[in-house]
Amino acid sequence: MSSAAPRTAGPDHLWSVEEHLEDILATVRPLEPIELNLLDAQGCVLVEDITVPLSLPPFDNSSMDGYAVRVADVAGASEEFPAVLEVVGDVAAGQADLLHVGPGQAARIMTGAPLPPGAETVVPVEWTDGGLGEGPVTGMRARSLAPEAAEGHVHVYRPAEARAHVRAKGSDVKAGDRALDAGTVLGPPQIALLAAIGRGTVRVRPRPRVVVMSTGSELVQPDEQLGSGQIYDSNSFALTAAAIDAGAIAYRVGAVADDAETLRATIEDQLVRADLLVTTGGVSVGAYDVVKEALSHVGDEDAPGSGIEFRKLAMQPGKPQGFGSIGPDHTPLLALPGNPVSSYVSFELFARPAIRALMGLDDIHRPRTRATLTAAKALTSPKGRRQFLRATYADGSVSPVGGAGSHLVAALAHADALIVVPEDVESVEPGSEVEVVLLG
Repeated sequence: MSSAAPRTAGPDHLWSVEEHLEDILATVRPLEPIELNLLDAQGCVLVEDITVPLSLPPFDNSSMDGYAVRVADVAGASEEFPAVLEVVGDVAAGQADLLHVGPGQAARIMTGAPLPPGAETVVPVEWTDGGLGEGPVTGMRARSLAPEAAEGHVHVYRPAEARAHVRAKGSDVKAGDRALDAGTVLGPPQIALLAAIGRGTVRVRPRPRVVVMSTGSELVQPDEQLGSGQIYDSNSFALTAAAIDAGAIAYRVGAVADDAETLRATIEDQLVRADLLVTTGGVSVGAYDVVKEALSHVGDEDAPGSGIEFRKLAMQPGKPQGFGSIGPDHTPLLALPGNPVSSYVSFELFARPAIRALMGLDDIHRPRTRATLTAAKALTSPKGRRQFLRATYADGSVSPVGGAGSHLVAALAHADALIVVPEDVESVEPGSEVEVVLLG
């Protein structure tokens, strides 16, 4: 699952966003393929090309409820001079024994039913009297209510060309065609196609299992009563939702108190169900930053090379970061900052690509574009830091939302993009072209 330990540098070294991401991606490898039932494979990535074993549809069938007839028998038909044909019976979807339609005959046919031998085209029921002899009808009466309609005679009021309203065998896909390519993410339409060609299972890379936990003795779960100095735990909900959005199976662990031993024990307990661990909070330089305390010297005698490194990045928000691997299986762990915006931006930049890499996807990043900045005044950015500002994007323009504070979670809820201000830029004037990360 993971490989080499992260490279190291001095404690005051500022790592670039690219350096940090490269090291993270070097610790993860795509999960091993497994065979899954179709519904269990939803959201997973195919690891094999899928070839169609049989044509779709597998036989000529009707696209309408109506009558299967010969073309010559309805040529020139009109309301004034209808073609009158003998009804020889019904052809229903799934019917094995088919009627034969001879000259002057018609078979009542249902949508999806095989075109019977002898028939050349289908006349919609609305072009007929439905066998009732009372002029054009709007539909067929149910067989259980009018079994006599499957026999007798039908008046046809319009001609039909050869193979009108007939779905030809193989008109969707033909046997031997490529149905799906390796690397395809399986959604509902792809699962429908697999089922339609008779595949009950498929070989895929499974969705990564991501465990998310927040840290901090001040955190209280929603719906609980807040005490003095306490706040609600929003980070674990945000990041769990983000992990699901990225394609993972996500497990949220309630907030862990500021105790290093408790945190270590919780992480060890979660390893059994994790392909990736994500923590939020406790990675800065405070006296109660327990993630850093608990994991700075973590290692496993049975897993040489494992360990977590904590760094300072040349970015805002999200300067403090930690990552590495832990446990006997070298499970990747990302330690993100605790401020809500820092946490979410860090997840988008680092955790989301890691999840997508575990899935075996080639395209692991959010799309980016260039846009014109719309703002009331120039944007300022600290020198030497790459700033990521919450924003809304539409029609080639982007506007900042809220301030630059890393605690402003309300503004984050209205953002669908991030404005990227490079390290060497300290001011961006309205009307300037900027780089934008699209979040939705």
